[in-house]
Amino acid sequence: MAETFQIQINEKSRIPKYKQIVDSIISDISKGNLQVGEKIPSINELSETCYLSRDTVEKAYKQLKERKVIISVKGKGYYTAKTDLISKVNIFFLVNKPSTYKMIIYNSFVDTIGVNGHVNMFIYHCDESLFIKSLERNMGAYDYYVIMPHFRDENSNHVSYTENVIKVLEQIPKDKLIMLDNTKPGISGNYGAIYQDFQNDIYKALNEGLERIKKYDKIILVYPNKSANPYPRRILHGFQQFCWEHNLDFEILDEIYDEMDLQSKDVYITIQERDLVNLVRQVRKKNLVLGRDIGIISYNETPLKELLGITVISTDFKVMGESAAYMLLKNKKEKVKNVFKYIERNSV
Repeated sequence: MAETFQIQINEKSRIPKYKQIVDSIISDISKGNLQVGEKIPSINELSETCYLSRDTVEKAYKQLKERKVIISVKGKGYYTAKTDLISKVNIFFLVNKPSTYKMIIYNSFVDTIGVNGHVNMFIYHCDESLFIKSLERNMGAYDYYVIMPHFRDENSNHVSYTENVIKVLEQIPKDKLIMLDNTKPGISGNYGAIYQDFQNDIYKALNEGLERIKKYDKIILVYPNKSANPYPRRILHGFQQFCWEHNLDFEILDEIYDEMDLQSKDVYITIQERDLVNLVRQVRKKNLVLGRDIGIISYNETPLKELLGITVISTDFKVMGESAAYMLLKNKKEKVKNVFKYIERNSV
């Protein structure tokens, strides 16, 4: 066992102690304090040394085993796991905005990569010039480039890519490129992609909830036309396709306004968090019953929506991050549409 290896536990931290064990072991592996295949303390040894409960250490080791950071050898103990990669890879991870669901993708990706790589995240806030500068400054400095292409034009509308974006993307070797979230832009070569099909995704998801939706008289999409971080207009097109096909009375609003004229038997689809919060607040203020008088469907799942019982239509952000990491680790160059779900709760 390496003399420099030592579990770091901060008694004053609010981070759970099992998580501190996990982070400490991963950190020691990345720093070289622990070598691949090296023995680490048993559950009992670590429990006694660090004055921790056996359950705490066992929970940490279980998580490390699930992430393939360590393995257990019957009768011998625990060892740091071997890896398919000869050395750690450096990964450039470029996100358009620091939203809750983009962070779910990032965290899932990092967790799946584990000790096999170092991931640096950059944010360009849907700004084309920031995107290009960030890539140009880091071109050739990383082993892999994981990129989410979402931009706004001069009118604050969403665009998937521009000529200048394509030019800089073409400079990345395609065996080092993985496109995330948005459909693949028109770039050449064979590269990996995990993407959403925004128009068909919302269309198919709303069809799954058709029976619940049909009990309402009108369906209203709150689609922010002008936003610092705009949403693909394909969402709007998929919504219209659904309404026309089923002959539903519908309306499209830019936002949830203060003092809305809320009418019973309307169902709303919100995209931005602030519109969801404003709508729920007004529903409660007017003593309307959510799921009976007013329906709400929200776009993009978050833990808070699950807690509040809000029906959602959403891609699986955790799976997207995991799939991208798996594609990178296995050196695959596939184009995969990410799963999209209608998750029914009590708000419709």
